[in-house]
Amino acid sequence: MGRRYFGTDGVRGIVGDVLTADLVERLGRAATMWSGRGRVFVGRDTRGSGPELEEAFAAGVVSAGGSAVLAGVLPTPAVALLALDLGVVISASHNPPEFNGVKLFDRDGQKLSDDAEEQIEALLDAPPSGGGELDRVGVATDSYLEHVVERFGSDLTGLRLGVDCANGSYSGLAPKAFEELGAEVVAIGDEPDGTNINLGCGATDLGALQKIVVEEGLDLGVAFDGDGDRMLAVDGQGNAVDGDQIVAILALHLGVDLVAVTTMTNLGFHRLMADQGIRVLTTDVGDRYVLEALRRESGLLGGEQSGHVIYLRDHVTGDGLASALLLCRALEGRPLAEAAAVMPKYPQVKENVPARGRKPSDELLREVEQVNAELADRARVLVRRSGTESVIRVLAEAETLAEAEELSARIGALVRRELG
Repeated sequence: MGRRYFGTDGVRGIVGDVLTADLVERLGRAATMWSGRGRVFVGRDTRGSGPELEEAFAAGVVSAGGSAVLAGVLPTPAVALLALDLGVVISASHNPPEFNGVKLFDRDGQKLSDDAEEQIEALLDAPPSGGGELDRVGVATDSYLEHVVERFGSDLTGLRLGVDCANGSYSGLAPKAFEELGAEVVAIGDEPDGTNINLGCGATDLGALQKIVVEEGLDLGVAFDGDGDRMLAVDGQGNAVDGDQIVAILALHLGVDLVAVTTMTNLGFHRLMADQGIRVLTTDVGDRYVLEALRRESGLLGGEQSGHVIYLRDHVTGDGLASALLLCRALEGRPLAEAAAVMPKYPQVKENVPARGRKPSDELLREVEQVNAELADRARVLVRRSGTESVIRVLAEAETLAEAEELSARIGALVRRELG
């Protein structure tokens, strides 16, 4: 039986529509029963709907006989690190303020498997048993900051840095980490009000960070998404540096022999890794699939173009702040533009086609396979259903922008024709 509510990264939707307090309470009860009615550590991002949904999830935990430990606003990777019998984040990550969601981690800080999520969904209508309890903690942020700075930080004296917190969970926290290490910080997206998370700021919109880096003459900038599990960067000239480039820089600096990435990763990344003798594992889109591949193959480093960067030495999941600190260390005094230039970047053209509740047919996917066979290694196209939005994503990549645009138009037309 397939999952009804869980997508690529937990349960997510517009609050009051797909995502209701009732559903969140039922998820709390079901997840607690699934985990053995133990202690459930709960954090949230800065969305206005967060407190109500946090309380709803906690009510579900208590109704199942579990112990809910509420930590308030906390980045997703902090919850993964501090998870008890279960870790839970009330967040819709990079989505706009009207969205919210529920992400779950097991006691080891790992995202749940598809099978585990199906088992939880099967318990959604289970009756309450009662007997649980609720507690609140206020020291989680300090514990997390100490862990990340100690294990991923380096001397940043003299570095002038822009930090965009997306008006999310890293507000006030990430700038403090960089300042503790000696950097001069210009912070933006650092004033959450419940309605401005991810709006015109953060990893989903680098415009404000690019502007401040250029105007202030900063060395570079880093941007997080609303819940802190993504990080993208901007070089001193204001050019965006994506997750593929960041993973490439870290792979060479850390000397790994294996990396895990997704089907969206740039062909230039694969060429660079082949030249360096570094084995590449390619997974479906979603950082949890990257994590699964790394654990299966005993790897340490992986990531996604969108900014999920994972380094599993001294951590359990992707962490935006840890990744930003590692990137600063990897520069070793070089400009970010110089470090990023090591990876040739093939032009990519992307299109989102409204899915209308449908997914690509087997016939369409066979046509795409045939096109890729004809292209060999010169270029490629990818068609997939989004796990977080109701769209079909089309990606075309080639050695020239003109060829990528032609491929995108050709395949996009096939998708639109099929979906009507």
